[in-house]
Amino acid sequence: MEIENRIAVLIDCDNANATAIEGVLNELAKYGIANVRRAYGNWKNSYLKPWEEKLHQFAIKPIQQFSYTQGKNATDAAMIIDAMDLLYTQHLDAFALVTSDSDFTPLVMRILTNGLKVYGFGEKKTPIPFVNACSRFIYTENLEIPIIESDNEKTATRSAIKKTRNELRGDTWLVTLLRNAAEQTSEEDGWSHLGRVGSYISNNTSFSPVNYGYKRLSEIIRASELFHIEMRSNNSEMYIKDRREKL
Repeated sequence: MEIENRIAVLIDCDNANATAIEGVLNELAKYGIANVRRAYGNWKNSYLKPWEEKLHQFAIKPIQQFSYTQGKNATDAAMIIDAMDLLYTQHLDAFALVTSDSDFTPLVMRILTNGLKVYGFGEKKTPIPFVNACSRFIYTENLEIPIIESDNEKTATRSAIKKTRNELRGDTWLVTLLRNAAEQTSEEDGWSHLGRVGSYISNNTSFSPVNYGYKRLSEIIRASELFHIEMRSNNSEMYIKDRREKL
């Protein structure tokens, strides 16, 4: 029986959108079970009202943090202290930090030092140092599930839009990342196993296909048309080769 990874989810409600939490938890379910769920903020403030329903719905424990001094973020300090306590007292495999605040970058680096993964979730305004520090970072705008009225019924729709072929190929960082990963993991025949390509990318960047509107790396590979694709082992394994190279 496979043992699921245990993940502690810490939410900075001062810097996170409540409409994204369902998408965040759905995404984390791919990597393990979120057995610790805590949301931090001063719950006396009215601007946290949208979070209250979410706390009950998704079994998230609210952590009250008063603002003792004006201009100082007590929520950040409380999250960092709790994270360190959890790191040393609980048997965890990963942390998920839901925030757009770069002040947590040192915390991410400290957790990584202990060999745990850190999944980051924040808005597109999140500073790059925090994004790059995480094992994987996903922009919450791609996970938000707004509620809209249609035929007198409420329906949920995801706001993520798939990038087109030209948009993917026009992203210099992405193209360089994919080509370099394929080159570094290529075998003697010039073909690269997609699983090894994905592992190489995960070990070196905070890249996630979700930020481009796709669920899997294989979908981006197909949509970008940057590579020749060959399916092997009864179509169960994908191999890729740069289209600039001859078959």
